[in-house]
Amino acid sequence: MSLAPIAVTAGEPAGIGFDIILQAIQELRDCIIIADKNALLHRAQHLQIPIEFCTKTPSNEHQLWIEHIATRVPVECGKLNPENSAYVLSCLDRALQGTQTGEYAAIVTGPVHKGVINEAGFAFTGHTEYFSEHTRSEVVMLLVANNVRVALATTHLPLNKVADAISRDLLIEKLSIVHTGLINKFGIQHPHIAVCGLNPHAGEQGHLGTEEVEIIEPAIRYLQETGMNISGPHPADTIFVPTNLQSVDAVMAMYHDQGLPVLKHIGFGHAVNTSLGLPIIRTSVDHGTALDLAGTGESDAGSLIAAIQLAREQVTRNNIIQNI
Repeated sequence: MSLAPIAVTAGEPAGIGFDIILQAIQELRDCIIIADKNALLHRAQHLQIPIEFCTKTPSNEHQLWIEHIATRVPVECGKLNPENSAYVLSCLDRALQGTQTGEYAAIVTGPVHKGVINEAGFAFTGHTEYFSEHTRSEVVMLLVANNVRVALATTHLPLNKVADAISRDLLIEKLSIVHTGLINKFGIQHPHIAVCGLNPHAGEQGHLGTEEVEIIEPAIRYLQETGMNISGPHPADTIFVPTNLQSVDAVMAMYHDQGLPVLKHIGFGHAVNTSLGLPIIRTSVDHGTALDLAGTGESDAGSLIAAIQLAREQVTRNNIIQNI
């Protein structure tokens, strides 16, 4: 257990963030919850889950260590309210500030609703981009399920903007971040990263698109010359076949829905999102706010528990590296 607690943000208060925290209460003894304690207590009473709040490491199975940040308006299960979007971002800001100063060991983020945050007037495309901007870091989103890891060259972009966003320099930067992250955060000393093509069949040597020949292959060759074990570009429809993944430590997909549907099919409910390239450790659940499940008792805390476990592993590995 880390001497500093792991900060857990509950995310959108109308969604299942509170529910999964309450369901995972016994896994949270080294965690501090950053949320509205009154809204969380109300959800606990609704779900008939007994809890107590404390301001230090919990001493019994019903206690939650919490730092209170108030919502702007009362919370209703399943009903988004833009007036609470500032509260959601305040929780993220507090968790980030505490982790940067060493008060917290890592951040685990619950699900947020991007639409309602933007409706409230805040430009927000996701946790990954938010933390990237606020730490002035180049970040790569990596999702993990079982032994499969999928990194994204681009994240929350409309599909019609992806091709223009892919460049040789971008891929060199993103793949370098993944390479370093696999070594430092996962303990893989000589990682093999398989890179997807952008087009069907990885472009068929330029007959189905030229991005592979003009952009992706030159980036791969450059990194291979530096000694990295990078392969591709591979057709995205076959790289995820189990036999092809046997020697692969991570797959770099070109865009969100190229790689993540496969990963979530493999491990939805226990997959974890982690940010590589940040100066802090951050993991997250792999699902959204599930407004229809909020307050029903039918949500699944598996991904939150897995995210906390991965954060612990990365904190432990980071402490070992710092003490060498």
